[in-house]
Amino acid sequence: MEEVMLSVIMTTYNHERYIAKAIESVLRQQTSFRVEIVVGEDCSTDRTLNIVADYERMYPEAIRIITSEENVGWRRNYRRTIAAARGKYVALLDGDDYFTHRKKLQMQVDLLEADSEAGMCYTRSERVDEEGNTTLYPEGECTTTFEDMLRRNPAENCTVVARRELVEQYYREICPEEHPEWRTDDLPMWLWFAARSKYRAIDCPTAVHRVLRESVSHSPKYREKIAFVDSLADISIWYDEHYNGGHLHDELVLTKHNTALWVLSYNGGVGEYLSRWLRDVREHRPLLKNIASYGLFAKKIFWRMWRKTR
Repeated sequence: MEEVMLSVIMTTYNHERYIAKAIESVLRQQTSFRVEIVVGEDCSTDRTLNIVADYERMYPEAIRIITSEENVGWRRNYRRTIAAARGKYVALLDGDDYFTHRKKLQMQVDLLEADSEAGMCYTRSERVDEEGNTTLYPEGECTTTFEDMLRRNPAENCTVVARRELVEQYYREICPEEHPEWRTDDLPMWLWFAARSKYRAIDCPTAVHRVLRESVSHSPKYREKIAFVDSLADISIWYDEHYNGGHLHDELVLTKHNTALWVLSYNGGVGEYLSRWLRDVREHRPLLKNIASYGLFAKKIFWRMWRKTR
C-alpha cells in the first residue's frame, strides 16, 4: 500500500451537525498522494462518534478513529491525535470546519516540497457565523514574518499544513501542559514554527472556519472573551521574550491592555474597568501614559449615562 504523505488531524466533540461535512471535504480533495484522516473523538454526548464510525467503515484505508472510554479534554485529545499521524505532513481541521478548495492540500504540499526551509504553510480562510455572515481572514496582508505573527496570528487552524517532524520537535521543546493559562495549542505551535523555520502563505481562501456562539475561542460572555484574548497576548509575550529578545514587549503589553479595556468599555461595571486598568498599570508603569485607556473610560461613562436615559 502507498505510504501516507499527509495526515489530516480532526479533533471533534459534539459536532454531529458538522462532522460529516468536515470529513466529506477531505475525501473530496484532489491529490497525487495518499491522505489519511485521523479523528480524535473525545467521547461526545451526541451522535458524533456514530457518524465518524460509519465513515470509518466505508473508508477503512482513509479514516482512523482515536478515542477512549472517558473524555480527556481538548488539549490531550489534540495531542494524542497528532501523535497518531503517519504522514510526512499534517493538516489540521476541527470537526466543525471544512475545506472548500479541492486542491488545498495539493497546493500546500507542493509548496513545502519545493522549499525545504519552509516548515508551515497557511492560506486565507472564510469565517462564517451561525447567521451565515461571511468575512475573509486575515483581513489584510497574508504576513510571513515572526514579528508579524507575534502581533497577530494570520493562520486559522483549518488552513495550516506543516511538516510532522517539526510538530514532533515542537512537543519535545515546548510542553503546552506546563502553560495551563494558554487557552489554545495552535498559536504556540505556529509561533514556534515561525521562530524555527520559514513559513509561507497562499493568498487564496481554501477553508471555512465556523464562528459558533459558544466555543473555546468564541464566547458571548465578556469575561471569557477577555480571558481568551489575554491568553493569546500572553503566548505572544512569552515567545517574544524567549525567541525575540523581548523586542516587542511594550507593544504587546499595550495591545493586551487596550483589547481588554475595549471589551470592558462595553461590558461590566465602572469598578471592573478601573480594577483592570489599575492592575495593568501596576504591572507595567508606562501604561499610565496610554491615552487610549482614558478615551475608552470616557466612552464607558457616556454609554452608561445614555443607557440610563433610555
